[in-house]
Amino acid sequence: MSTDMFNADQQEGEKPDFRRMLRFGVAGLILAAAVAAACIVMVPAGQAVVITRFGNPIRVVTDPGLAWKLPAPFESAIPIDLRLLTTSTGLQDVGTRDGLRVLVQAYVAWQVPSDPQGIRQFLRSVRNQPNEAARQLRSFVNADLHAISSNFALADLVNVDPQKVRLDAFEEQLRAQTAPRMLQVYGIAIRQIGIERMTLPDETLAATVARMRAERQTVAAQRTAEGLEKAAAIRADAEKEAREVVAEASEKAAHTEADAQQAAARIYQHAYQSDPKLYETLRSLDTINQIVSHSTNIIIGTNAAPFRVLVDGPPGLKNSAPAPTAASAPTKKPTTQAPEVARKP
Repeated sequence: MSTDMFNADQQEGEKPDFRRMLRFGVAGLILAAAVAAACIVMVPAGQAVVITRFGNPIRVVTDPGLAWKLPAPFESAIPIDLRLLTTSTGLQDVGTRDGLRVLVQAYVAWQVPSDPQGIRQFLRSVRNQPNEAARQLRSFVNADLHAISSNFALADLVNVDPQKVRLDAFEEQLRAQTAPRMLQVYGIAIRQIGIERMTLPDETLAATVARMRAERQTVAAQRTAEGLEKAAAIRADAEKEAREVVAEASEKAAHTEADAQQAAARIYQHAYQSDPKLYETLRSLDTINQIVSHSTNIIIGTNAAPFRVLVDGPPGLKNSAPAPTAASAPTKKPTTQAPEVARKP
């Protein structure tokens, strides 16, 4: 019985020791897990982590995944946002090269570069405050807008002809002047600068409308002058062709008339050779037909040429008429024939 009691007492003494060791083991595991958690740094995609030792940056981790550091307070981790951010300057009243005013609003796409040097510069300059970085960026861009706009005329920025608009050159100069300084001073990489909005004040708008109206009037006058010049050239060509056609027709008409006169002369010659007396009679009648019209009144003796033929008739007929007999001979003494009036109705 004493042996059983001794064994029972021994088992009761071993149980507290086991429980104490189990508690120490669990506490050690918890402590190890806490230390491991304090030493592990999670680097998500789109971010970088700066490891600082007593506030001094000693290491920059840019690769996504897990990283190690000493537990606080020896070392700490500062996350840096590497994503692309944007900001806008608001409307800025700037002057152009030709002395006019224009309201311009620019946008900027920027981010912290992924190289360690740029990340350290960003951390030192703005203390990892993106809003402060955007404010400084807007100040720089506003100042550069005033400087760059003086290199361009208003027609280079606002124009109805797309070929004359130089907004690309304006944005390129603005980026070339702003980006190097922002990277050097603040560790900010500018990815893009563009004109978000552009408008005109009232006085500039009136001057622009007047300039556009003058340009349109100049173009209209130029087009009108070109049209008048072409019309004059067409008219001159038409008149030249008309003169050539008239001259050619006149030449052909002259040839035709000459041929007709030659043919008529040959006909007259043939008629004269066939019967000279009949030819003389026909020519006299033609002459009368040419000089006497519907309203012609002529008072002339009938014995005058060419009207003699109307009284005497063809000479051949007079000679061939039979001689009057004694019975038919006139008994009255012939008297001088008085002039008669020949009227052609």
